[in-house]
Amino acid sequence: QEDAEPQAAAPLLRRRWSLYSVTPLYRFSGGRLKEYARLLGAFIAAERQKGLAVAVGMEPDVRVTLSSLPELRGDPPDQPAMLVQLSSRSSGSPKTSDEKLMWSGCFCCVSGEDFSENVPEDFTCLPLFLASGAESYTAVVGSWFQKTFDCHFCRLSISPLNLSWMAAMWTGCSVEKNVCATELVFSVPCLPHPLDISYAIHPEDAKALWETVQKTPGEITQEEVDLFMDCLYSHFHRHFKIHLSAAKLVKVSTAIASAHCNGTIKFLQSKYLLGVLMLLTELAISQIQ
Repeated sequence: QEDAEPQAAAPLLRRRWSLYSVTPLYRFSGGRLKEYARLLGAFIAAERQKGLAVAVGMEPDVRVTLSSLPELRGDPPDQPAMLVQLSSRSSGSPKTSDEKLMWSGCFCCVSGEDFSENVPEDFTCLPLFLASGAESYTAVVGSWFQKTFDCHFCRLSISPLNLSWMAAMWTGCSVEKNVCATELVFSVPCLPHPLDISYAIHPEDAKALWETVQKTPGEITQEEVDLFMDCLYSHFHRHFKIHLSAAKLVKVSTAIASAHCNGTIKFLQSKYLLGVLMLLTELAISQIQ
């Protein structure tokens, strides 16, 4: 899947997101987003006031906006993505003044229909959650959703195996602008001090290598990914006499996106965004199951 609408993709691009998996939401309704925003705003205000009562109708210091992004999903029965934004104004500023975006979160499900079909009717599947901003806000927003919809959040890490798949898939994508080197970062184990090795490959060279490895365009196998990585390892060893296969792949950066094993990602192109979200949805579902 590729070519998400630039307007729909804009809130996600060029920001660092932390990844979470989320169990299905109980009795969630996409038609009540304004009400949920009001309730979440009151909850945040109450938390900031250390337990003091806060009426739902009061204007909190933090303004909460929940909006639907129907373009960011696969085919039905996938649910539309939901964007959560927290913004604030300086104390004493008029309501018409510009607000500063403080935190963003996005629930989404791209091509998770197999998972959704096996979930009871009262549950809504949005298994992938992305958070950008202070962890304190991630914690309080997550707490409200867990209490309100009886769901559970769990940090989502990315294994070296999945990072190698990302390197191969994203290297093979055609990009017309913002082209950059394919960079792989490896962590060397068993040393008294941390040591990372950065391996940058010219994008055209990396793409040419992948095209010699891939047998069927549009399809990727584990064998092809392994061969692609082995070729890169051999080239590096020939020049530097270092076996990268003995190190741990911790980060992949391409023109499409950059991802770290600690479960953070940055989307760099609206093109292929749905494809990246589909892969992340698959990882989130596998963790839930």
